Amino acid sequence: MVVFPGRNQSDHSYASFIMAQKLFTEAKLGSLTLQNHIVMAPMTRNRATADHIPTDIMATYYAQRASVGLIISEGVGQSRNGEGNARIPGIHNALQVEAWKKVTAAVHAKGGKIFAQLMHTGRIGHSLHLGDNAEVVAPSALAAAGEIFTEEGMAPHPTPRALTADEVRKTIQEFVQASINAIDAGFDGVELHGANGYLIEQFISPDSNQRTDEYGGNIENRSRFLLEIAEAAGQDIGLDKVGVRLSPYGVFNDIKPYAEVDETYTYIARKLNEIGVVYIHLVDHTSMGAPAVPEQIVKAIREAYTGTLILSGGYDAQQAEAALESGVADLIAFGRPILANPDFVERLKTDAELNQPDYTTLYTPGEKGYTDYPVLEAANA
Repeated sequence: MVVFPGRNQSDHSYASFIMAQKLFTEAKLGSLTLQNHIVMAPMTRNRATADHIPTDIMATYYAQRASVGLIISEGVGQSRNGEGNARIPGIHNALQVEAWKKVTAAVHAKGGKIFAQLMHTGRIGHSLHLGDNAEVVAPSALAAAGEIFTEEGMAPHPTPRALTADEVRKTIQEFVQASINAIDAGFDGVELHGANGYLIEQFISPDSNQRTDEYGGNIENRSRFLLEIAEAAGQDIGLDKVGVRLSPYGVFNDIKPYAEVDETYTYIARKLNEIGVVYIHLVDHTSMGAPAVPEQIVKAIREAYTGTLILSGGYDAQQAEAALESGVADLIAFGRPILANPDFVERLKTDAELNQPDYTTLYTPGEKGYTDYPVLEAANA
């Protein structure tokens, strides 16, 4: 089974790839002109303060990687209830917005573009990381299996409190306000995190959503939360500044495959097309043990959605080029290789060896394993 179209089409030589090099040409995303077709995928790094305020080293980190066409930030808490993980940054108060301005200014100074990924942790959170008067909430009062990392060690996932219908609508408005805050902070747009088992996907999945109101039950109702956020945010900041990340067949954070998954995501893609969001970011989690995303669902989404389609999931340069040339993808996102290679674009262009990530420092505080990866000049000195 092919994971994504283009992923198995890398039998041509590197020389022929570099001659084609669509990957390195300018790309359009709404009203933006990107330096190339390379996207930095959102990656949690836990370098904010315990109060979820972005730090100065985050500005350095993102600016180092600004040669990619588009940076999508790590997941950013859109409300007090949404900040359930340790040291993730937020964007719902004035201190957070001011701190993000340093990050976006640093990226723009290097010629880069950056979207903020707006994330609500939902049931994948813990009270130890939430401020006063905040709580772990979700579509239904169902705890996720397994444990969550806290600053005091691993702990079982708590049972969340189910949101009332009024609270669901309030949470939608929190996403909208966070979108406005992101633009105020200098971001070029926002990505709604509808993947990886966080709140939006908790609504989409029938396993985590057992509601009987207008936000639960059939496909249309389970998709409503995402679609209402996308439409409302687009009305306030412009639809050319709103993207959505989706992970059909994902199993991250105790999301389980279900019978209606293909129908669900085709419906969502069609509705997002009607709304007019600027991109869909489709991620494959095969490397994390998830089932492969079948080729037919990627094609169905491609047919249902006519905007920019970003594909993510283990691509190398030649595979990325093949996907772009075939037309199945408009942009290709890379994750861990960019994490460990600030000069990732230059390394791809020259077929240089890549630094390997230090997995022991992925989520630890400080600069080690964050801003200290060598660039080619330093590596060859």
